[in-house]
Amino acid sequence: MPTFLPLRFFGKTPLRVTPLCIGCAPLGSMPEAFAYDVAEEQALATLRACFQSPINLLDTAASYGDGESERRIGLVLRELGGVPSGFLVATKADRDIKTGDFSGDQIQRSVERSLKLLAVDKIPILYLHDPEHAPFEDIMAPGGPTEVLLKFKEQGVIGHVGVAGGPIELMMRYVQTGAFEAVITHNRFTLLNRCAEPLLDLASKMGIAVLNAAPYGSGILAKGPDAYPRYAYQAAESATVERVRKMDAACKRHQIPLAAAALQFSTHDPRVTSTIVGLSRVERLAETIELAHTPIPNELWPQLDAIGHSLDDPEANRWK
Repeated sequence: MPTFLPLRFFGKTPLRVTPLCIGCAPLGSMPEAFAYDVAEEQALATLRACFQSPINLLDTAASYGDGESERRIGLVLRELGGVPSGFLVATKADRDIKTGDFSGDQIQRSVERSLKLLAVDKIPILYLHDPEHAPFEDIMAPGGPTEVLLKFKEQGVIGHVGVAGGPIELMMRYVQTGAFEAVITHNRFTLLNRCAEPLLDLASKMGIAVLNAAPYGSGILAKGPDAYPRYAYQAAESATVERVRKMDAACKRHQIPLAAAALQFSTHDPRVTSTIVGLSRVERLAETIELAHTPIPNELWPQLDAIGHSLDDPEANRWK
């Protein structure tokens, strides 16, 4: 496994992060999203390996397994005596998954629970998660979720505040407020779906860190269309499955894993600060770093682009 990854500035902040980020959603054991369970000991072993790896950024959320991902991270951090030097653990504040409450009070409870579960007294990067589940005006209102997070930042409990969500036009609206220092987009900047392009352009222009999550579209671009015919945690459209088959064939002609092309499509884009890749097994850590270092011939990219744009893109329309 390569032992070096370059560091990049995290937007305008003083933080520096690796171009790969470990996504910890699978480690919360979320079969409803990923179609598989992750046993606790497997998750803990994976986390121990992550904190010995060259990847210095981990990403989780209060809602992943309703706190289970954070709890498991916290168990390992207690073993280690805290977050190891040079590493950053980021999380996200969530609405109440059971009641839908997305008030400022709920966001305060979410942050306080995250601090306890992660066994930390400060969180270097904390995102407002999935704001599409409440009106923009409520999220930005006095005493609302955004103001609560910014107060935590003033108190030094949060280092930097970001926003993480789905619909691209809405994410751009939040970025334009100037309240956030980072933005996460997921499943919308992949070999199959480019609809996040305007968001990447805007954030890059404003000097805001961009985290691109799910470069494999939740798995189809890593495992292949036959082993995992799902995109963005749901059954993929038939046209999408066919496009992946064509991409896989093009990669095989160049003796390149499809997963390497899918990953580097994101990591090589200068607008993307770090690419979030979900991990659930120890061996996937080394595999991911190898995929990021796999040489890819320049002539493969236009071939993949042609396949990506040769059909109507149902996924782009479905996930805007």
